Formats: sequence, C-alpha cells, structure tokens
Amino acid sequence: MKIVCIGSGNVGTHMANAFKENEADIVQVWSKDPANAAALAFETGAQAIADLEDIDLNADLYLIAVKDDAIAKLVRALKAVNGLVVHTSGATDMNVLSGIKNYGVFYPLQTFSKEEPIDFIHVPLCLEANSAENLSALRLIAVKLSPLIYEVNSEKRKILHLAGVFACNFVNHMYRLSQQIVEKQGLDFEILRPLIMETAVKAQNALPEDVQTGPAARNDKQTILKHEELLQKLPHLLEIYKILSNSIKKTR
Repeated sequence: MKIVCIGSGNVGTHMANAFKENEADIVQVWSKDPANAAALAFETGAQAIADLEDIDLNADLYLIAVKDDAIAKLVRALKAVNGLVVHTSGATDMNVLSGIKNYGVFYPLQTFSKEEPIDFIHVPLCLEANSAENLSALRLIAVKLSPLIYEVNSEKRKILHLAGVFACNFVNHMYRLSQQIVEKQGLDFEILRPLIMETAVKAQNALPEDVQTGPAARNDKQTILKHEELLQKLPHLLEIYKILSNSIKKTR
C-alpha cells in the first residue's frame, strides 16, 4: 500500500510511522514547513515534497493531518489523485473533501505528542467515507493498525471530539493548574502523580459518576470554604473551583 502523508505534525508523524511499521510504503511527505516534511520523510524512507503539484497521483491513500482550517485549502491540489483521500480531524465534516472523487475520514481518537510513543492497538479509529466501497477500503486499511474500528458519521464524530476535549484536554489543564498550586508553596508535583494514576485507573474500570470523590461529592461545606479561602489571591482558580464544585454537586 502506497501512502502520501500531507502534514508532519503530531498526528501525521505518529500515523506515518505506524503505517510504516505495518509494512505500508510511505512514498511522499508534504508539510507547509519543508524542514518538518524532510524530517518525517527521513524517518519513513519517503520523498519530501515542497509543492503539492509534485504529488504522486497513484498512491492508494492520501492522509491529511493538518490544522482543521487548512483542510479545505488542500482540496484543489488533490482533485486529480486516483486514490482515497482522508482527513484525520475529529471536528471537521467529511464533506469538506467533496470536491474529490474518493474521500473519507480516518480519525484516531487519541492524544498525540511527537516525543511520546503510541501503540495503535489501543487507539479507536473512527471511519467515514463517501461510498460503501470506500468505507470497506478504509476498514481494510484500519485493521492494519488497530482492532478498535468504529463507523462514525460527521455529526457523531464532532460529539466524540467534544467529549474528548473534556476527557483529555481539560483534564490535562487541571493537572497544570494543580502543578501551579503546589509549586507556589514549594511542593513537588511528583507527589500528585500516584493520585493522578489511581484516578485514571478507576475511569478504566468504572463509570466516572460511580467513583467521584472529594469535598463537593460529599457536600463537605467546611472544607470547600477552606479551599476557597486559600484561593482568594488566585481569582481565576477560585472561579474554576466554584464552577467545578457546583457541577459535581448537581450530578450527584
């Protein structure tokens, strides 16, 4: 299978390497940053291209992994290709690619950082295509990476992406805020890591609503007031604390 990677950021890098490890042939890499394209091309044994006019028209899969607002701008350059063109965005409608003959979505529901390895066996792949034939082709491609394959249309994929922001991005930001709180008092963030791990493990084995703990969950008003007093000089954190505490109370 011949693949052209369009984009060389976190998602593009991990997916290109995952396909390479599963014996796909990464033939070309394009990026708006030629240096990044060259780096990923070197990793995968591909050709780096600086201009999409030089794209190989006969690859099997064209994998678009760029910022959401850049996807539509690529359609004109890909109209002449013969293979299947997919984007990897969770929040972008499939029909942004409708100017292309064969198109779809290949959305990995995971958080990616270039420096952190990812085992795609544990990554859900959400697929959508503009025809039953193309969807079947995408399934055959997806099983090379993961057994967790889901057919998800654009509207439901947007909901998954939104839920993912709450489950991942916002949670990680909470870690960042907790880091700020302890470091302001000369404490080490390392002390919190076992707590973070145990919370994540619980979420894997139970529904979050069944394992919610803390002062808001037990309506411990005295402790909540003490926490709010500690946050008086940090009004942005105090606001977040109150919003989340009230949300927990309402869902108990």
